[in-house]
Amino acid sequence: MLFIDNQTVQQILTIDDAINSQDVAFRGLVDGAAIHRPRIDMYVPTGREDDYYRWGTMEGTSRDLGVFAIRMKSDVVSWPEDENGNWTEEKYCVEPGTFCGLIFLFSTVNGEPLAIINDGELQHMRVGAGGGLGARYLSREDSRVVGMLGSGGMARTYLKAFCNERPIDKVRVYSPTKRNREAYAAEMMDLLDIDIEPVDDPEAAVRGADIVSTCTDAMRPVFNGEWLEPGMHVTNLGGYELDEVVFDKANVIIRQGIGGARLQEDPRIQYGRGHSPVAFVAGNEEEMKRLPPEGRRMQQFGSGGAGWPSFTDLVNGGVEGRTSRDDITLYLNGGNQGLQFAAVGKVVYDKAREMGLGHEMPTSMFLQDIRD
Repeated sequence: MLFIDNQTVQQILTIDDAINSQDVAFRGLVDGAAIHRPRIDMYVPTGREDDYYRWGTMEGTSRDLGVFAIRMKSDVVSWPEDENGNWTEEKYCVEPGTFCGLIFLFSTVNGEPLAIINDGELQHMRVGAGGGLGARYLSREDSRVVGMLGSGGMARTYLKAFCNERPIDKVRVYSPTKRNREAYAAEMMDLLDIDIEPVDDPEAAVRGADIVSTCTDAMRPVFNGEWLEPGMHVTNLGGYELDEVVFDKANVIIRQGIGGARLQEDPRIQYGRGHSPVAFVAGNEEEMKRLPPEGRRMQQFGSGGAGWPSFTDLVNGGVEGRTSRDDITLYLNGGNQGLQFAAVGKVVYDKAREMGLGHEMPTSMFLQDIRD
């Protein structure tokens, strides 16, 4: 069994591998070769007055991949609002700046535990690759200009994915912190050898773009649908970033997959709390007041994620994608998370084995002779 850290994942996983593995795995949802369980979180009060503990999991498996993956994350979360009205979801594990997320990979052939993988690098790559998958099927093939709202780790992998799929040669990036957008521009310009311009206004980042992406942790819309222009392709990261006008103006809306599930009626099962599609929530009435209100996030993705046709509907000809250069296309880059971790995790595991990388652990440590 292997333990695979972020540095190893960064060394062996390409954005092309991440996109292609998802493209193949998602198609297995059609004929029953693949299945996933959408993200479900659990919340419990920490004993402090301004945050909550959150445990999150998502699972996926595929007959063709021969693996099952569960992604687990342990966070303390809060929802601060600054003096400029920027409302975000913040998180940490143990202390600010450190995080805990793990992917546990098992064989579906004999049940063997195969690997534990740090989720940081793989998480960024699998989400960015999802955005790239939308661009592959919905953006104009000659797309050259990207408007990027956000300058964090996800904005980096999204741009790698767009450049993998389209001949991108110009990017305009906006984020509220000048230092961050300038650092992003300098780093990504050096990495991708394209022109990247940091701008001080979000509309300026969007204007004239072929592909627009929101990559923020915002709890309010950061993209105004009035900025849309004919032919644009739009994708997102979170469930709050796009205003309702974007949905009204888009000619084609495709969701990656089911991002949340409707469970049995219980007041402790709540929907759209912060960035959680579905959550089991502990706490008394007063403690739960510190959580963001339910609702709006799930409205964007439909009830249980079923409001719009899916990626599998698109690639199997059930619905049309872009039919005109002037179509505005929208790819909701959420859903299928557990299956993403199975697909990309299998790529990482196979490459680590092939290259002799990762930290070997005795499989016997994870087995027992007591029937459970």
